Amino acid sequence: MSDKIELVAEHRTDLGKGASRRLRKSGLIPAIIYGADSDPVAITLEHDKFLHSLENEAIYTQLISMKVGKDKKEDVILRDLQRHPFKNRVLHADFQRVDKKKMLTVTVPIHFVNEEACHGVKMQGGLLNRLVNEVEIMCLPGNLPEYLELDVADLKLEESLHLSDIKLPEGVQIVALTHGEDHDTGVAAVHKTRDSKADMEEEGAEEAEAPEEEGGEE
Repeated sequence: MSDKIELVAEHRTDLGKGASRRLRKSGLIPAIIYGADSDPVAITLEHDKFLHSLENEAIYTQLISMKVGKDKKEDVILRDLQRHPFKNRVLHADFQRVDKKKMLTVTVPIHFVNEEACHGVKMQGGLLNRLVNEVEIMCLPGNLPEYLELDVADLKLEESLHLSDIKLPEGVQIVALTHGEDHDTGVAAVHKTRDSKADMEEEGAEEAEAPEEEGGEE
């Protein structure tokens, strides 16, 4: 788990679409904090600082320490972002308070390990296909991983790895697997390519087994 991300915000009392437009023009982002059986709190964040924070992959999955004005810090997670359709701008953000005693459901990325050493690619000339890049998990906030890893080193040609092949940290469950084996979907697979070694070896074997043509009589 990475170091906890910290954000600083201010209380927002001027609400409505017109107020939000004015905030954005002044370099601020309207946002809200909700959940944990407490009233929602409208806040503002400095746009450029927050945009820079979004470059850290962990902010989408990890606990964030939020400081609003003179209030004490509280742990939140980023639940939703509204972005401008074509400009690199954030229009609104939603944060949810975290109860350390209650399970969280969060989507985290999958990191594929040993891709360069994958047997089906390196030794058999196949192509590694990432079928899934993220997965929904549930756990207590204290067990929340930044990402999950899947080792593909031993994956061979025309084989696949599934959700159940992901090694999970203690206290973490994959939501899909709680619904039964039928939901154990594929995550990565190696398939043949037109120029794969396996194809070339097969063609070579066929040529070696083919009988030589008899020469004509002189």
